[in-house]
Amino acid sequence: MTARFLATIAGEMQAVAVAWQIYGITGRALDLGLVGLAQFLPGVFLFLIAGQTADRYPRQRILQCCYLAFSGISALLLGFTVYGLPTIWPIYGVLLLNGVVRSFNGPASQAFLPLVVPEDIFPNAVAWSSSVGQGGMIVGPMIGGLIYGISGSPAPVYGCSMAACLTAMVLMTAVRVQAVQRPRGIARRGVVLDGLRYLWRAKLTLGAISLDMFAVLLGGAVALLPVFARDILKVGATGLGILRGAPGAGAVIMAIVLAHWPLRRHAGAIMLWCVAGFGTFTLVFGLSRNVVLSVAALVLIGACDMVSVIVRHTLVQISTPDEMRGRVSAVNMIFIGASNEVGQFESGLTAAWFGAVPAVILGGVGTILIVALWATLFPELRRVNELQPPRPK
Repeated sequence: MTARFLATIAGEMQAVAVAWQIYGITGRALDLGLVGLAQFLPGVFLFLIAGQTADRYPRQRILQCCYLAFSGISALLLGFTVYGLPTIWPIYGVLLLNGVVRSFNGPASQAFLPLVVPEDIFPNAVAWSSSVGQGGMIVGPMIGGLIYGISGSPAPVYGCSMAACLTAMVLMTAVRVQAVQRPRGIARRGVVLDGLRYLWRAKLTLGAISLDMFAVLLGGAVALLPVFARDILKVGATGLGILRGAPGAGAVIMAIVLAHWPLRRHAGAIMLWCVAGFGTFTLVFGLSRNVVLSVAALVLIGACDMVSVIVRHTLVQISTPDEMRGRVSAVNMIFIGASNEVGQFESGLTAAWFGAVPAVILGGVGTILIVALWATLFPELRRVNELQPPRPK
């Protein structure tokens, strides 16, 4: 968890620095959207291979390699910044590499947790694991924004990100796996498609992860935070760090609440209402011109999103056989990537067409409509009650 915490901090620090650096150079909202697209595209082509890799090779070793690669990516960004950037295209090249590493890190990280905690406490472990990850999403942007604001340069941020990822790699070597990863067998023709086949049959899980994908894709206000920080709320790089960390603050609070008081009844209906709340508070953020109200709206956005994250992740991991968890998690990561990174591109594109505020408002309305549609298309979601592993007969 400490390794994951440091890796998350590093990624969030770097995300703040990259966004502020690019927007400072070009001043175009569309370029912020391209940041998300550059990191998503590698996953589209690699997610099947990455999922199969997580099932065929030790997930712990995969995570160690990924943390080392993340540190190298931060080193590249540091080098480009120190030696000067006449154009932003080298940054996009590094972000493509970052997307490649994330393609392998995501499935291995998600499928690793069942190997280190007993099944009977897995839903609770998901909540605590999510709280640790979200804690990094709070601390990382704030530290990154503060360092950028004080130094006036992204270089120290990239240096700190590199050090954090190297430390995470060292810590991962100290992990002792409690459960044994199931025998991996021999690769056969079409085995990488098993994750897609499984999700097509598991309509409940498909409904949960697709709901999250479309909701966050449309409600991607985070991508436009540099525009709001500089041009609307006028709070600068440090303020951008606070805005970026606000959803994480709401998420970690909600994760701790759910760890202590799990969703014992009506989990599906609560998830649907919370995703609708995600869209509603996105609307509030788009309309707000007050810093305090904007931060509060972002906190509530993160809290609502965390409910969906815990329900979705628990359903995927509990209902999936261990020998397929990597492949199913890889498909899940594509849904997550589509919601986050493609959502950034969608937000940047609509902001370039209509302006930042209308783009956020349209996204919030679209999210609410998606919830209503999914409640009709996937009635199983409304009927989900407890998030517990099936009891042995």
